Amino acid sequence: MSAAATETIISDELLGSIRSRAAGYDARNEFFTEDLDALAEAGYLRMFVPEQFGGLGFGLERVAREQLRLATAAPATALGINMHLVWTGVAKALLDRGDDSLEFVLREAGADEVFAFGNSEAGNDLVLFGSTTRAEPQPGDGYHFFGRKIFTSLSPAWTRLGIFGLDETDPTDPLLVHGFLDRAAGGFETLDDWDTLGMRATQSRTTVLDGAEVRADRIVRKLPAGPSADPFVFAIFANFEILIAAVYTGIGERALELAVEAAHRRTSLKNDGRRYSSDPDIRYRIADAAIAQDGLYPQLDVLARAVDEKTDLGRSWFPRLVGLKLRATENARFVVDQALRVSGGRSLSSSSELGRLYRDVVAGIFHPSDPESAHSTVATAWLGPAE
Repeated sequence: MSAAATETIISDELLGSIRSRAAGYDARNEFFTEDLDALAEAGYLRMFVPEQFGGLGFGLERVAREQLRLATAAPATALGINMHLVWTGVAKALLDRGDDSLEFVLREAGADEVFAFGNSEAGNDLVLFGSTTRAEPQPGDGYHFFGRKIFTSLSPAWTRLGIFGLDETDPTDPLLVHGFLDRAAGGFETLDDWDTLGMRATQSRTTVLDGAEVRADRIVRKLPAGPSADPFVFAIFANFEILIAAVYTGIGERALELAVEAAHRRTSLKNDGRRYSSDPDIRYRIADAAIAQDGLYPQLDVLARAVDEKTDLGRSWFPRLVGLKLRATENARFVVDQALRVSGGRSLSSSSELGRLYRDVVAGIFHPSDPESAHSTVATAWLGPAE
């Protein structure tokens, strides 16, 4: 089952327009400004926002399918938009569970504010359970933040940045402080340092926080350092992992389409001009990719639906989420690789769509949870903590 089989808010015309710009953004290492404007106009950034706040009221299952479809046209655009959708998805998941602490995120997204994800830090393998950023409490219960955040997608466009840091005012009780920075507040610098192998249009530049002020009413959590069972952490993890999986599943879908096109287009001199689509080795390779790709759709739907329906999966939530993300990103790499092998030397060109997908798909290695972390989570679920 492909993403095209579902209802969508992105018209074929809009999807085609987005696809037509993807190569140029990549070649120029340029942010997807026109895509963002067009998607905002279509209501795409308001998918999670409830109707009473001016949004479309979609759940995670529907949003994941929309992201999968968008990624077939422009993976970097989809990945960048993901970060806005993660925060609005977190806010909706909490609101669905009776927690309105992030309701302002939904209201402001409904008023066209753009949210970005500013949590990643170089060398921080604790991810959400620790931080190298310093959070200093201020009179009035606001905070100033000092540190460096990497992979800040939407850097040229965000108006609200979700960040966190460590408050060690009480060394015996360090706190991880989460809040949202208003771009107009200043106290930060965005470096022009995004020149990467793939996913170039995301412009996920480094953000240097140098006393960035977050008001008290935008501090949303103060949690003990270390693992936390707070619903806020679960909501971030669930939305991030599922939406990342959706984007990479979309890359796999497009790569498979391109492999099929190439097999029908290419002919063999060795076999009297017959099309490669009749070659048994090519047929096997495409079938192998299609079998792998087909297995992702139901996994994505079921887990996203479980979030929407507030299903209690208990301790199995985290291993399921990391497993989905890992399978989706690794599967996409496999499918893209098969497509390259089918498509011939023209896909080696930096201007070819498959060549770009090959570079884009590599980024999946670096999104949390990485393979080592994912395997550790699943091993603990099955075997218990290591002795």
